[in-house]
Amino acid sequence: MTSIGIVGTGNIAAGYLTDLRTYPGIEVLGGYDNDPAQSAAFGAAHDLPIYGSLDELLADDKVDMVVNLTPLSAHVPVTTAALRAGKHVFSEKPLAPTAAEARALIEEAAARGLRLGCAPFTYLGEAIQTAWKLVRDDAVGPIKLVYAEVNHDRIETWHPAPQGPYRAGPLFDVGVYSLTALTAMLGPARRVWAYGTILKPDRVTLSGEMFSPQAPDFSVVVLELAGGATVRLTANFYVGAGTRQSGIELHGERGSIHIADWTDFDSEIRAGLPPEPVPLLGDPYRGIPWGRGIAEFVAAMNEGRPHRCSAEHAAHIVDILTAAAHSQQSGTPVDVTSTFPPPLPMPWAA
Repeated sequence: MTSIGIVGTGNIAAGYLTDLRTYPGIEVLGGYDNDPAQSAAFGAAHDLPIYGSLDELLADDKVDMVVNLTPLSAHVPVTTAALRAGKHVFSEKPLAPTAAEARALIEEAAARGLRLGCAPFTYLGEAIQTAWKLVRDDAVGPIKLVYAEVNHDRIETWHPAPQGPYRAGPLFDVGVYSLTALTAMLGPARRVWAYGTILKPDRVTLSGEMFSPQAPDFSVVVLELAGGATVRLTANFYVGAGTRQSGIELHGERGSIHIADWTDFDSEIRAGLPPEPVPLLGDPYRGIPWGRGIAEFVAAMNEGRPHRCSAEHAAHIVDILTAAAHSQQSGTPVDVTSTFPPPLPMPWAA
């Protein structure tokens, strides 16, 4: 049995907790958040014990692993503290705000013989695994061009605490999903061009509080991948249901592969010329099983093999994000030199 402590009881914690409770061999012992009222409400709503402090959680010898669901600004200090307390860590994305901090976390984990993993895990889902199998099987020929659309709407219209995502910006907050899936399928990035701007400077929370984005709320990124593909990624916190552009398109010499939605594990996949529906591999999960990446991480620990959502891959994504930020400022392309061990497909999709 692997025992988990959750740090961060905000917007996504309920999804994680509910799904983690469905996996045999995993138990969630308790949670903690630096907002005592939020912690207490979360614990009461989900019948979960709440620790009085981060130190108390980390001092609990029964906790084998920490799931870090804090905002980006707390990822590094919380993950570092957990590793130094001898806990394995699975972090929400991105792994760290900067490349140097991401590498430092990897070194900390390695020095202590601990595992460090990181979301996103959506590429472990049936839809993207099916698309990836089509790529590996050369179903449409070598992939030369990719269009990825991340239209995440004006999140202040539904998110209870949108200031955090607007400090990070849509590229850091949700662009990472497509970046992680595409680099898993097609290999690491080698060059990045980016443009970003703030489309809507005046935002209002659900409670009526005014705030302004601290990062571009619209970004366009062009990537050259080591495998030869060129990717154009658009990410914004402005457009939602009003657009006809969505998902990911992979275009090859003999046809195209369309992933209708980069989040849903049962998203429709089409392939060919013209693209036609393709049956999904595995047992498609309707929506998002939030615990799947952690369950795979725990299974890898038990089986003595590398886990798929690796910190090295996550650090490469941070390299891409920071390169994009530099390119937005300089107006010039930025090279990326890092790489990562290529993840394996899920066994049922191999």
